[in-house]
Amino acid sequence: MSDARAERTRTRLRAALLGECAEQPLAEVSVAAVVRRAGVGRATFYLHYPDLEALAVDACAQVVREAVDALHAWRGTPDPGAPPEPLTDFFRELHLQAPLHRALLREGGGGPLGELLHRELRARSRRERELAGAPAPEVVASAVAAAFTGLLADWLHGDPDRGPEEMAHLTWRLLISLHRTPLP
Repeated sequence: MSDARAERTRTRLRAALLGECAEQPLAEVSVAAVVRRAGVGRATFYLHYPDLEALAVDACAQVVREAVDALHAWRGTPDPGAPPEPLTDFFRELHLQAPLHRALLREGGGGPLGELLHRELRARSRRERELAGAPAPEVVASAVAAAFTGLLADWLHGDPDRGPEEMAHLTWRLLISLHRTPLP
């Protein structure tokens, strides 16, 4: 299958899954329902994904990219009193799609989406710190990735019970503190 055709098929499958998840929890979605909605055969599904969880992670991977970009949407000296607008927007959007993401990002930051978020955020944070010449880029990047992923996951699961704007503000303050921690 050509790359363009394969990507169109994956796009249809991702859209079908998101459509199904808008109507019922991921745990109740079946491969049969997804392929029916996407207008593809079951064998085609399995050519692209081993299971529904893999499709769901692929469908939600954009969330990971948005999170990483939102946390790095500033230049110069960050203002700890005001998170970047993309970070607040990210929390608002995620709040609207919480049920699907809850299934993939377990409390504490585990699950397939949590692992992907942690990996990508750690890599981006490390690169940014190295470019800035900040000390201990690998340590701070790991702490930022773990704190953000765990906090985001717990928030999606209802603890802490805060609105998206407040969570963006609190998360931003916490991450700024991690970056400003004096290290040798």
